[in-house]
Amino acid sequence: MAKIEGFRIKNFRALKDITLGRLWNLQRAVPLTPMTAVIGKNGVGKSTLFDAFGFLADALKLGVEEACDSRGRGGFERIRAQGQKEPIEFEIYYKEDGNARPITYEIAIDIDSSGRPFVLKERLRQRRKGQTRGWPFSFLVLNRGKGVVWKGEQEGHLIDEEQGEFDLTGLIESIKLSEVEEESKETELVELEDVRKLGIATLGSLKQHPRISAFRRFIEGWYLSYFTPDAARSLPLAGPQKHLNSKSDNLGNVVQFMEREHPKRFQTILNRIAEKIPGIDRIDTERTNDGRLLLRFNDRGFQDPFYSQQMSDGTLKVFAYLLLLEDPTPPPFLCIEEPENGLYHKLLESLAREFREHATGRKGGSQVFITTHQPYLVDALEPAEVWILEKGVDGFSVIRRASDDVLVMNMVDEGLPLGGLWYSDYLDRG
Repeated sequence: MAKIEGFRIKNFRALKDITLGRLWNLQRAVPLTPMTAVIGKNGVGKSTLFDAFGFLADALKLGVEEACDSRGRGGFERIRAQGQKEPIEFEIYYKEDGNARPITYEIAIDIDSSGRPFVLKERLRQRRKGQTRGWPFSFLVLNRGKGVVWKGEQEGHLIDEEQGEFDLTGLIESIKLSEVEEESKETELVELEDVRKLGIATLGSLKQHPRISAFRRFIEGWYLSYFTPDAARSLPLAGPQKHLNSKSDNLGNVVQFMEREHPKRFQTILNRIAEKIPGIDRIDTERTNDGRLLLRFNDRGFQDPFYSQQMSDGTLKVFAYLLLLEDPTPPPFLCIEEPENGLYHKLLESLAREFREHATGRKGGSQVFITTHQPYLVDALEPAEVWILEKGVDGFSVIRRASDDVLVMNMVDEGLPLGGLWYSDYLDRG
């Protein structure tokens, strides 16, 4: 399953310029772990970091203008870092699987003369087989919706680049003049009809661009949790659904799907989840006259079961998370903001271990990315899995890895829990 090894965000709210993990030009950096947690005080930008992934997913699905206005973002000028005039930029460095050559995706978003956001630049690139140094080869290059794309699995064209820039006009002219050459047969000049839509959204739907299609599917498969207890309690219309949605308001539909498609496994899942929720002896289902399935929680000390509509926010949240981790075809990237909210503190270490076991499992579970301010959850994590987000002297966010601190590593080696060190201010510098 695809994994993000590193990413960079520029000019997105408080994130003026931060990098986590490895990039194509930062090969000595340690890549992101399967389980990653970002910690920090209130107001340092944890929610902004979470929303950066949401923004990219929305931009692919809706377009950049709609993404700027969605989820209360307030438009481009509200999300561009204060005082900055440069574009908002994202860079993702990822692998399709453990043996694949990494691919870099870069996108820059700016506003035009009418004040509307558009995609200024977009690029996908990858080093050729055996190439360990030098510039990667670009197989998608777009500038204001115009550019070049390479078909199939060919590596693409080596662009003469300096400081990350490229002469797209010169490249296009060279292709036009060399139509008889073998390499040009794999190239295609493209011009998008709408510069507010991502090129990977348009070209990624075409079979002749498998690498672009794979990256598009990768982002489309991201799961960002916007869990809402009241939504999880709702009774959706009957009809099985394969995956839990971001608000978990289709919980009953997923239960219906699991029971129908994986009946034995589903009962095992219910039994496992019941063991991990305090006070619950058994979880089962009851079918309504219109074909829907109701979740029943059998609480110790009570003869009659409670339905999901009567259960606490925390119980529903734990059930939703654990059901998500049991998905037979899990999302490649699972992003959760402050999973501890509403949960009993002694549940958090267990929940963190569940996340890690899922992310590092042999079957290739989701890469898990969370933000948190709960030391009990951090106690279950390793220093390489934890990043500390803080305010810099200029007011913008800065980030560092806990494992880069020699003092922290020495104390962890002595057996001190990481969350306890954070609570005692050994992780915070400010």
